[in-house]
Amino acid sequence: MVHTRNLEWSDFRYIFFPKKLEKYGYLGITFYKEDSPYFKAIYPLVLAMDYEAKPKWCPRWFLRFLHVFGNDKSIVRVRNLKLSNLHTRLTKGIQFWDWKTKWADYDLRISINGPEHLQNLADDIERGYSSRGRQKELVGQIKKLDPNARIIWGSVERLEEQLEELENLDK
Repeated sequence: MVHTRNLEWSDFRYIFFPKKLEKYGYLGITFYKEDSPYFKAIYPLVLAMDYEAKPKWCPRWFLRFLHVFGNDKSIVRVRNLKLSNLHTRLTKGIQFWDWKTKWADYDLRISINGPEHLQNLADDIERGYSSRGRQKELVGQIKKLDPNARIIWGSVERLEEQLEELENLDK
């Protein structure tokens, strides 16, 4: 016997009166804070996924309805197979699987299901977020060694070389 979660009043609020971050919940995305750097990095991808996934004639509340009653508001559970299949057909299978940070707070990992151009966008967001985070980290280390150092942003390798030169000068 498979047990699905119990429906609550908050599920109906989610369907018909979503908070700002819940509007795109039918894609499987979960945000916790709107002012987080992760939200700012991932939000353009969510907008692009919504543009591709949502049929022009279909309101989002109906997709959220299918997400709750078809998929049990989950990316892995199925409450009703027919509604789940309808959700998948309407959204063309576009789904947000997961996002997380791995070894450092700037090492963002994004997992989605979608066409190649959305996959490329997710990859570019990952690389850009990681590069900017690593550059900030290196600049902080450089400024500790030489507060008047001239910083040229844009290349992790160049900043690593600059840091290595400063560390060699201190030895």
